[in-house]
Amino acid sequence: MDKSSKIYIAGHNGMVGSSILRLLKKKGYKNIITKTSKELNLVNQEAVSSFFEIEKPEYVILAAAKVGGIYANDNYRADFIYENLMIQTNVIHSSFINNSKKLLFLGSSCIYPKESTQPIKEENLLDGKLESTNQPYAIAKISGIEMCKSYRNQYNCNFISAMPTNLYGTNDNYHPENSHVLPSLVRKVITAKNNDESFIKVWGDGTPLREFLHVDDLAEACFFLMKYYDESEHINIGSGNEISIKKLAELIINKAECKLQIRFDKSKPNGTLRKFLDTSKIKKIGWSPKIDLDLGIEKTINEFKEILKNE
Repeated sequence: MDKSSKIYIAGHNGMVGSSILRLLKKKGYKNIITKTSKELNLVNQEAVSSFFEIEKPEYVILAAAKVGGIYANDNYRADFIYENLMIQTNVIHSSFINNSKKLLFLGSSCIYPKESTQPIKEENLLDGKLESTNQPYAIAKISGIEMCKSYRNQYNCNFISAMPTNLYGTNDNYHPENSHVLPSLVRKVITAKNNDESFIKVWGDGTPLREFLHVDDLAEACFFLMKYYDESEHINIGSGNEISIKKLAELIINKAECKLQIRFDKSKPNGTLRKFLDTSKIKKIGWSPKIDLDLGIEKTINEFKEILKNE
């Protein structure tokens, strides 16, 4: 990719897409194509086909997806599998039809088996059963990986796939019910502090371990992969560190400079007990994260406080 290359970012308003957009602009890329969901419905095959025929993007970064936490994944199962399958099928196929030079498909660490060996290597894909609460989403993402591999195999397309760990950061979703665990905890803690409450409720028992990566680190990784990675196998992107949900909640409370009790609702699901990615492959070819969790949470708390001012 050079500075004049025509680059299409699918999902540029989302957390991941917006971070990639900011990074590319910062690096001096001028010819970036973006469309809101109102301007281009990626679920609509005809609309996507027409858009690609007109624009002919040279490079495609597929960051668009229907995403959410445990509650959303478990309660909107049909929406998650249908919309994600349609989005990625339409974009990947149109990239092939219109001869895009390279495509990056972004998935999620939830593609791996619920009881996978730890840390999870790329080859652990399809080694066992998926976590039931997000199985529809995971199956859609696995299909996207296979699409990229199949188009590469049959048509020699330079389509690659990357699987990030749990993400957080600028432009995250802080919805009270449909958000992921870290932004959900940030909302709960700041809201409790502002309301002079004495405790927060947390789903599960606090023991599951999670790995978190700041979205700006992911954007840097995506840029790196677009420049240097050209293999059929998907590649993991993670921070290389993990933390329990209990300790994460305690860290957020500490960074918010307040004292709150944590009450665990053990009637709610824990989700997968551990999801720690083996990121030796991407580190071996030259990429590593720069934003540690302490700094990332401080930034996230400050950003959420600004969001609250406008709610």
